[in-house]
Amino acid sequence: MRESNDTPALLLVNLGTPAAPTAAAVSAYLDEFLSDPRVVQLPRWLWLPLLRKLILPRRSPVVAKKYAEVWLPGGSPLAVHTEALAAAVRARMPGWRVAHAMRYGAPSLAGALQRLRADGAREVRVLPLYPQYSTTTTEPVADALAAHGAGLQVSLLRDYHRDAGWVAAVADSIRAHWAAHGRGERLLLSFHGLPQRVVDAGDPYARQCEASAAAIAEALGLAPGEIQLAYQSRFGKGKWLQPDVVAVLRQLAGAGVRTVDVACPGFAVDCLETLEEIAMQAAALFRDAGGEALRYIPCLNAGAAHADALAALAQAHEGWR
Repeated sequence: MRESNDTPALLLVNLGTPAAPTAAAVSAYLDEFLSDPRVVQLPRWLWLPLLRKLILPRRSPVVAKKYAEVWLPGGSPLAVHTEALAAAVRARMPGWRVAHAMRYGAPSLAGALQRLRADGAREVRVLPLYPQYSTTTTEPVADALAAHGAGLQVSLLRDYHRDAGWVAAVADSIRAHWAAHGRGERLLLSFHGLPQRVVDAGDPYARQCEASAAAIAEALGLAPGEIQLAYQSRFGKGKWLQPDVVAVLRQLAGAGVRTVDVACPGFAVDCLETLEEIAMQAAALFRDAGGEALRYIPCLNAGAAHADALAALAQAHEGWR
């Protein structure tokens, strides 16, 4: 093992992705993801048999087909864009080690910490690529750090939902899309959904999504009626955060709105939920409901403004603990 040279390290962490667009790979990924008690907060004796005997055999082939529709030559969009984002941040942080990992799947968070430790790192800042905090996303990263961070001085940034650099990057990406494609009649910001019971138990995620949307609207100079928030990616039959993006799009089409621009600022990089669920499924649903065009605004991905914002967050004195 190398001697420590006190070079700080930054570890960007995203949720994860299957290794291939196949039923077997999707099943393995979803099993790891959905087995986490932070993600699905049901008794293990009830949930795990249901997951492995019923849900995964049925859902994995369906989800694999969805992944196949958006898979890139270099792999899953989330994996490709996360790696590119880490490279862009690294270029802005000379003197730092900058790596990336996935909370579920590969490259694993445990493996990334082990490699940093073996390379002589001692101080590691871990930045989950979730602008809004949730017990279902950010806390699993904290759990993994507690389990695998021995021998490292680890600090975690729990959210950046109103960070000025990030808000400006999102607003600028929307302006650039409008400059290139024209402006739709309505701007919809779609965030990943969460069971209502999780929020009722004290999770601040919904409040932070609302605060992010308000900050983005302010940066764009929009009036309240020109922007709308919705939640996507419902799973199961329980009550989830409202309004649901499907209901909102149907309502807009029914009210005579013909063009809607949709951005997903809760996602750092494009993935299945943005490219297939919004840009494909939601766009088709909007047309079927009477709308003319849903124009999806891509995530920040490895754009310069995004990399600048994350590099600034990584080197800031506040927010780390």
